[in-house]
Amino acid sequence: MQPELALRGDGALAARIPASWRRPLVHLGLAWAALLALFAPVWADMAMQWWDASTYNHILFVPLILGWLVWQRAPQLAVLDPVGWWPGLLVLGGGLFIWLLGDISGLALATHVGVVVAMQACVLALLGPRVSLALLFPLAYAGFLVPFGDEMVPLLQMVTAHLTIGLTTWSGIPAIIEGVFIDTPAGLFEVAEACSGVKFLVAMIALGVLAAHVCFVSPRRRVLFILAAVILPVLANGVRAWGTIYIAQSQGIAFAQGFDHIFYGWVFFALVTALLFAMSWKFFDRGPADLFIDAERIRQIGWVTPFERFEARGGRLLVATVLLALGFVAWSAQARQIEADIPESIDLPQVAGWERVDYAPVVWWEPRASGADHRLLGSYRNAEGAEVDVFVALYSAQEDGREAGAFGEGALMAESAWRWHSPGPAIASGTAAWLQAGLDHHRLAVTLYRHRSLLVGSVTRLKLSNMRDRLTFSPRPTTMLIVSAEDRPDRPAQAAIESFLSAIVPQGEWLDRFSQKH
Repeated sequence: MQPELALRGDGALAARIPASWRRPLVHLGLAWAALLALFAPVWADMAMQWWDASTYNHILFVPLILGWLVWQRAPQLAVLDPVGWWPGLLVLGGGLFIWLLGDISGLALATHVGVVVAMQACVLALLGPRVSLALLFPLAYAGFLVPFGDEMVPLLQMVTAHLTIGLTTWSGIPAIIEGVFIDTPAGLFEVAEACSGVKFLVAMIALGVLAAHVCFVSPRRRVLFILAAVILPVLANGVRAWGTIYIAQSQGIAFAQGFDHIFYGWVFFALVTALLFAMSWKFFDRGPADLFIDAERIRQIGWVTPFERFEARGGRLLVATVLLALGFVAWSAQARQIEADIPESIDLPQVAGWERVDYAPVVWWEPRASGADHRLLGSYRNAEGAEVDVFVALYSAQEDGREAGAFGEGALMAESAWRWHSPGPAIASGTAAWLQAGLDHHRLAVTLYRHRSLLVGSVTRLKLSNMRDRLTFSPRPTTMLIVSAEDRPDRPAQAAIESFLSAIVPQGEWLDRFSQKH
């Protein structure tokens, strides 16, 4: 059966599709179907996050929005002639390479970005540059299918905490702030991850970009509206947190928390959205009858013409798309089988000037490294009485479910008495964080990662280094070191950690001992 016949029939919709579009649309549909099938686990993971994670519930509307945006352009798109364009395969290869990097390193964000870019690239390859130019905004807006935002949580926690303490002091309530904890006469309040405002900020950015495109023509007004959509929810979240503290002073914490749980949801989002549009509606400059694109103008754009000489037959591009995707899937499957050779067991070594002591924290603390091949946890004490807790995790490979630095892994234990307090001081080349349990227990934890010659606290740099292993089929083990200490008036945690780290210099070689067979 000829491809264009698949769209024919008794339906009015098929009859309204121009003949020049029918075959390219079939090719595009088949290409998308192939990519959806080959990368179904990635799309399933994304869909699960859209449905289950409140931060990403708004993404459920994005596919509908994309359909509406294309539908609004349909009459003008019919004027254009889609053509196959082989340079689009280069963009497709770039998207698939991003997916590959994420798949072999366990970086979910990269796999999500990669599959979305691959779908966008199919439009460029199978419909051509002029049609893609006409669909530029919908294609760009498809980027909001990617669940992102959790990376901003620590920053937003600190911003919300500082806004809240400023408003609390301004309103006459005596308060003391320590990191994300605010102590008031009514009790201690924590700006937890759920209170950071990230889910409203991410949703507001998506809404703001859409509204800026639909409601404005002026680039300047669009930029100002998007800036307002970013700033307003952050400020509003600070006001909401302050309101909870303010109500608690007279009504009690239980009442304030109950009110906050009711208010901090779609009601809050609706009020912030209404405020944003109330401030902006009189500046809207797009008329109801204004077109989103001008097809005749796009047809006459001269700078596109030189690129159109790279046309290719759609059927061949479809086959090339499927083969390219299959090649990257095979590459990933082969690369993920690569693992480093590591010892069958490891032990915490003796350290000059320090002796091993029983591990007995006041509040139990045990870092999480659920996918590690080996884990060690112990304590050291020096002659001055300073104590540190040392955690070592050794990995033969880094991938989804067994990666150092993944969300929920490391120094901060989920579902424990410990909470993230604030960023820690710069110590060695690691990443430091203050943790707090209850009112009186503070702990400083410094995390270092060792891979090849790399010794850093950056998870991003670690992942990039591990990607090299899988891409070149030359695996090396990864070691995670967390040195932590409880902070006491007579025994500062920072001084104890710095003293221990100086005793194991060079730290990289000290960590290499764990991965070496004897």
